[in-house]
Amino acid sequence: MPQLNPSPWLAIMLFSWMTFLIIVLPKIMAHLHPNEPVLRDSGKFETGIWNWPWL
Repeated sequence: MPQLNPSPWLAIMLFSWMTFLIIVLPKIMAHLHPNEPVLRDSGKFETGIWNWPWL
């Protein structure tokens, strides 16, 4: 039964993780956001009474 032999599947898993860690992860970590987040004013918002048309 080939499913019980871990050597080819272990090698495939290790090569996949190495590819992810060496090639893909640095590209993802180098991504810069074009718009940095800005802190908003923490003032109080004005809320009014809602007039529901069906009441």
